Amino acid sequence: MSPTLKQLNYALAVARTGHFGQAAAQCHVTQPALSQQIKLLEESCGTPIFERRRKSARPTAFGIEFLAHARQVVAATEQLETYVQRAGHGGVQPIRLGLIPTIAPYLLPIAFPALRDAHPEVEFAISEGKTETLLTELDTGEIDLAVIATAPEGFADRIESVVLFADPFVLAVSAKAEQVEPAALAALPQKRLLLLEEGHCLRDQAVDACRLEAEAARLAFAATSLTTIMEMVALDHGVTLLPAIALAREAADPRIRILSLAAPGAGRLIRLAWRRSSPFAGTYRQIAAAFQQVGITRLSEALPAA
Repeated sequence: MSPTLKQLNYALAVARTGHFGQAAAQCHVTQPALSQQIKLLEESCGTPIFERRRKSARPTAFGIEFLAHARQVVAATEQLETYVQRAGHGGVQPIRLGLIPTIAPYLLPIAFPALRDAHPEVEFAISEGKTETLLTELDTGEIDLAVIATAPEGFADRIESVVLFADPFVLAVSAKAEQVEPAALAALPQKRLLLLEEGHCLRDQAVDACRLEAEAARLAFAATSLTTIMEMVALDHGVTLLPAIALAREAADPRIRILSLAAPGAGRLIRLAWRRSSPFAGTYRQIAAAFQQVGITRLSEALPAA
């Protein structure tokens, strides 16, 4: 018996969560129903896909290979469904767009109206997630586009990306600080550098830019959002590297002072990514152009001297 699409989706959910109960909740079915389908799938394969533990499940050696093929099948099926949906609903094109948290609140409010004006035929569904999550969702077909700030390493053979604009970093310090401008990255007090928590690419970029020692990075204050970090800066609890795209929203507080960085400075490249196999690359490049225009405009307003 051939595997069904339902069984493949259930198996991928177990792989994502590492737990049958959590996978069942994600798939909106009961755990016994999901477990029964996984059992039938394994019987049709003639070998276990998952190694069951008391409170978890993980793929077997066969399961790892099987799930890689399953992801491709599910992604291709979702692309077909999307194509049919777009072709058969009066030209309306649903596009699922994911953005990382250090871009979404700063770029989306100005980009979304421009996108809707430029592409009235598109119906956007917006989500937010960390880079690795978005790339995985993109690879498996759960989203169509992702706005990220790193090259999609590890996915390069399956995911294409275009650079939208460069987003330079500035240094945010307390208004009480005696830090001089331009600020030299090598001279920043490592013990006072405020970072985002693990999993945010901005954290890794800040660590690299400041050449932060491993122990200092481990002990650094780690926040869940830039807003939290900026409040700590305002309280003179430390300093942080802030992306210029966030200046208008995060640096309006008079308790905060923004300093330029000494050459060569630091920054990140904002990218739009999609699956290489997608039949809608032309539309995605048009959307990339819209993002690029509003992003560059916002940066020119934030850094008029740049």
